[in-house]
Amino acid sequence: MVTAEMFQSLHKKDVMRKMTETFDEETGLQYKKFMAYPWILTVTWPVDMGNEDYPLIRTGPYWKKFKANFCEFIAVLVQQCQCSILYDSYLMDTVISLLTGLADSMVRAFRHTSTLAAMKLLTAVVSVHLNLDVNKHNAQRLYEVEKQRISGKRTSYRLDQLERKRKEYEHKLLEIQNMMNAIFKGTFLNRYRDVIPEIRATCIEEIGSWIKTYPDAFLNDSYLKYVGWMLYDKQAEVRLKCLLGLQGIYSRKELVSRMDLFTSRFKDRIVSMPLDKDHEVAVQAMKLLMLMSQNCEDVLSAEDCEMLYQFVYTTHRPLAVAAGEFLYKRLLISEGDEVQPKGGREFGASTDQLKRLIHFFLESELHKHVAYLIDSLWDWAGKFLKDWECMTTLLLKNAEEDGEALSDAEESALIEIILATVREAAEGHPPVGRGAAKKILSVKEKKIQLEDCTKITEHFIMVLPQLLAKYSTDAQKVANLLQIPQYYDLDVYNTGHQEKHLDALLREVKDIVAKHSDMSVLEASSRTYYILCSEEIGIYSQVDCARTQLIDELMEQLNQLLDGFWQKEGEFCMDAGAISWMNSALRRVAAFHNAHDLTKWNLYDKTLRFLVFEMEHGSLPVLIILPALQCTYFSLLWQLSAVSENSTKETLFPLRRELRRFSQICTCFLQHKEKDVREKVFMILCDWLLILSHQGSNNKEEAIGLLGYLPNTSLQEKLFLFIREHVFVDEEEERKDLTEEEKDESCKLDDLHRKRSLLAAYCKLIVYNVVEMTAAAEIYKYYVKTYNDFGDIIKELLSKMRHNNKMQSAKTLILCLQQLFQTHAESQDSSSGVDFSSASFTNIKELARRFSLTFGWDQVKSRESIAMIHKEGIEFAFQGATGVDGKCLPPNLGFLLIISEFSNKLLKPDKRLVYTYLQRYIAEPLPCRGDGWQPLVWYRNSLLANEDEESSALGSLGEWPPVGTSKTSSFKRKLSNGSLPETSQTEVASKAPEQQCTSQLPSAAGKNRKRLKSREMCLQERLPFLCPGGLRRRYCKDEIKTEDVSEDGQAGGTAEDVDVDVVGADQDS
Repeated sequence: MVTAEMFQSLHKKDVMRKMTETFDEETGLQYKKFMAYPWILTVTWPVDMGNEDYPLIRTGPYWKKFKANFCEFIAVLVQQCQCSILYDSYLMDTVISLLTGLADSMVRAFRHTSTLAAMKLLTAVVSVHLNLDVNKHNAQRLYEVEKQRISGKRTSYRLDQLERKRKEYEHKLLEIQNMMNAIFKGTFLNRYRDVIPEIRATCIEEIGSWIKTYPDAFLNDSYLKYVGWMLYDKQAEVRLKCLLGLQGIYSRKELVSRMDLFTSRFKDRIVSMPLDKDHEVAVQAMKLLMLMSQNCEDVLSAEDCEMLYQFVYTTHRPLAVAAGEFLYKRLLISEGDEVQPKGGREFGASTDQLKRLIHFFLESELHKHVAYLIDSLWDWAGKFLKDWECMTTLLLKNAEEDGEALSDAEESALIEIILATVREAAEGHPPVGRGAAKKILSVKEKKIQLEDCTKITEHFIMVLPQLLAKYSTDAQKVANLLQIPQYYDLDVYNTGHQEKHLDALLREVKDIVAKHSDMSVLEASSRTYYILCSEEIGIYSQVDCARTQLIDELMEQLNQLLDGFWQKEGEFCMDAGAISWMNSALRRVAAFHNAHDLTKWNLYDKTLRFLVFEMEHGSLPVLIILPALQCTYFSLLWQLSAVSENSTKETLFPLRRELRRFSQICTCFLQHKEKDVREKVFMILCDWLLILSHQGSNNKEEAIGLLGYLPNTSLQEKLFLFIREHVFVDEEEERKDLTEEEKDESCKLDDLHRKRSLLAAYCKLIVYNVVEMTAAAEIYKYYVKTYNDFGDIIKELLSKMRHNNKMQSAKTLILCLQQLFQTHAESQDSSSGVDFSSASFTNIKELARRFSLTFGWDQVKSRESIAMIHKEGIEFAFQGATGVDGKCLPPNLGFLLIISEFSNKLLKPDKRLVYTYLQRYIAEPLPCRGDGWQPLVWYRNSLLANEDEESSALGSLGEWPPVGTSKTSSFKRKLSNGSLPETSQTEVASKAPEQQCTSQLPSAAGKNRKRLKSREMCLQERLPFLCPGGLRRRYCKDEIKTEDVSEDGQAGGTAEDVDVDVVGADQDS
């Protein structure tokens, strides 16, 4: 404790030494008190050096309030003392000297707390300085006025009084400036680059406050340079404080003119900060650039703006919204937009903004990301983005009527924008990939959403048929327009008596289906009928009638084509025109069969004939096979969905026969000569197997169970063989098969997307136990090699499997590593053994390391899985050995190097347990002569790492394996009560009751084991595989024989004072 007397008699360095010299870093002092004369200030806080815990870094509302009160106390102290005590040349000198000294302390708690206090003290002093400056200025003005009033007369008392007042203010300002300089030079200059990021952040936050509060004194390059330098800080918290401070400066136009040198020096750094890895820093950097753009003329170049505009497409929504504000205020609006354009042109301002938005969208060349663009602008430009009347008016304009009509590309872009704005208004949440989940709307937001849906419906009910009629021949535009009805409020059709507009819409959709064979258009048309055919809505009968009429026409057209297509048995029409017409008809039927039940039209038999013919003769064109596959698949799915309504066995047996038949056809088509057919069949087969394998989960299991189907071993092998040949194909082999067009970058992306879809479909079969879980081992082999393309899919597969069954997932991982090791060993020369330096072995080790990282930080949660991996790995490593005497080198011993990657995931007591299991396969002393045994040495070392630290804490185990391999002799001592001897490093006498030591995990061994179970029975249930009967050691109840350590053993290493070798009964034998 530092008393007032000590502070008076000792130098400040002696006081600092006194405060810290009794600070025990091993145990930590719980409280520390400080007193300073003439006033008494007692600050008490707990100090725990084990985790460096002190009030300023503690979490929770209580400590947050404590910090706020601490800062407020300093401000109030200066405020209450600003009249007289502040200038007594003692109080502030004492406090500043104390804080400056503590700010240089090696103890983090002292340094952080005193730095915060010093910075807040300077902030309060700056406020006093500002008030004094204002008072001095007022006194100077009064003095000048009084002096002019009594000019030529003798000196008055009033003038002398004002003169004394002015000099008093000058004296106080000089005192305050000295205090400010002392704090700034003594604390800030040393601590703004402290190793602790919280201290650096505090300094930068306060200097930003000083500049904003008193710019006349602090707004110059001498102070701004520190803020600019810390923009490059490694910690996001410090960079964030810099940006927030600069926002306060750049938001005031009167201060921006004095920032020219700083802006020119650090502008490039600020422009690059929206790319910061910390999201909050990136957002605040974008906001700062927005302020700079508004208040600084020509500070951002056109290249800078173009780069910043692209952030509207980022997936992090706050950053995208900030970029949307920048884009909207910088590019989309102008000063003349609020003025009514000349000539009374309708929608003038909105039209100009829309055209600027369209041009930006086209120039960015990211046409598939329009939903992200609209979402970024929604908070700032929602008013004109909801002006659908203006948008549709632009689309319906004719070039003859208005020379400013849009081009074809602009019309396509505007239609995409219309669809994105309608979706945003109707759904009320960001697009997929931006935002974690659908947000919960407030009452006000729900009301706005309903109003927007009504507005959308009322407008597009009348306009959409006109748009469809105008663009009926353009597939892309029609496909986008046909998605708008899914956001309708269908009740408006009845309440508003809009049946005539519904008829117009149905006519246009029917006409579009007849004109187009593009699947995107057909699927959009089918979905439109599905949305409108809601039985709860009054328009159902009208739409259902139109749908039935359309399907009748499609089926009649298909039947006519079928009559002309099949000629003699085994032959079909080879005319290209007939094949094209058949392809179009089948595509139309397939698109509608996806959303509508066409069973009553007996489509199944007609499409199945194509597949059977192809399987027998193999000569049908791909244009017919693909839609025929889709139609047959959908037909069977609709029959399966109807099973729950009528599930008698008489109706199920024919369906079961057809299901098996279709499965055989798909299996046969996996070997088709056409790649498109193989990939389509594989996707269908994966979904098909997934559906059939879970049919028994329905309520009527007895009946529906007849339809269940699981793939046999042969089919599972064919599925994986397909994945290996079509997904995990070598790049060199793939390039040989590609044509020049397919080598294009866009084609590569499409090919990668197709491969990812195939792999995801197969992984779903593994996750839902359709195929054996061991099939995942084959997929894991490609984890490192194909990480950039498929790493996320394989990692998700691993996560799902671990969630389903931890132990089986662990066995799958070790199986994968075992298979890779065996392949590597077979490729090596048998005489030279396994090459541990080869690239293939290094890749296996890297794969094991990646597997280890997937278990995360919670070692207790993954305890059993990691232990299982070590158990299986040890057994595999010693597989094939001629005996357990350790004299014969096991062929798979090198596998211990691979499983050593999992040793750091073991809890410390588990390491000892695994080490005990390892001892079953080796003899003592180890025959570690030669490079062949090095994997065993390395694996032992990975298990015995850091064991010395807890030798005393784990004394109750009654066992301690030998540490290190360099010691050739052990010692034995008489031990009582079955406890470990005292070591020279940790003198802890263990007096636990005598116990028989079984292979169990210790509990409560040290403060980090509070979560572990302590009872033997529970532990044996958790890890039964590590407790075989033959493994359990039998200890003598009376004593354990020990011997003294030899002199050579003592000289072997000073870090390990003792090496206890517990001799068990099984070892004696």
